Amino acid sequence: MKFITVESYAELSRLAGEIIASQVKEKPCSVLGLATGSSPLGTYEHLANAYKAGELDFSNVTSVNLDEYVGLDGDNDQSYRYFMNKNLFSKINIPMDKTFVPNGCASDLKAECARYDALIEALGGIDLQLLGIGLDGHIGFNEPEEFFTKETHEVTLDPSTIEANARFFASKDDVPTSAVTMGIGAIMNAKKVLLIANGKGKKDIMQKAFYGPITPFVPASILQLHPDLTVIYAEN
Repeated sequence: MKFITVESYAELSRLAGEIIASQVKEKPCSVLGLATGSSPLGTYEHLANAYKAGELDFSNVTSVNLDEYVGLDGDNDQSYRYFMNKNLFSKINIPMDKTFVPNGCASDLKAECARYDALIEALGGIDLQLLGIGLDGHIGFNEPEEFFTKETHEVTLDPSTIEANARFFASKDDVPTSAVTMGIGAIMNAKKVLLIANGKGKKDIMQKAFYGPITPFVPASILQLHPDLTVIYAEN
């Protein structure tokens, strides 16, 4: 594990963006595992600016997102498909038909989860997986529980996760209570994992996740076993 502490969110975003950019340059047909939320916004801005400057080409890249809320379609401005389209995909030259997000509106969510795992396997797995971390240690929407769930699955969101995400909605009551999330298996099978976190509020969970015991009650702790893990943390 490479644990990097930086001074600011801007520095975190620049460094994370450079790591992803290097992956795309080294392997133009990379499969990128992408995340949503506030943490990667600066990273995506860095990538978009690099593309605009002619430094990056995403035309052969494929992306697979970690998760999606159950019940929100891609036209909903709080869906993760909408988030990705707005904050990254519309600003680079990645083919839209090579950007994948779980379908939270599928009539058969179990079948959708199986389809998503089969898709990732057919792509040959993920070359670089970008992650954030929740205050309860979740990665993707893999919440604390008694065991690590390997496959893509539907999960009931922890109250702390709903509380944390309420700032993006009109009220806490509008936050979906469940989501479809990539499982621990696909994340751990990624060739490289890059986790980013910022803010003093994340300090305690970062300590537990990367220097405490490996336990499904702190889902991110499983990443201690990954052979190529980079963690970037900005306390301020």
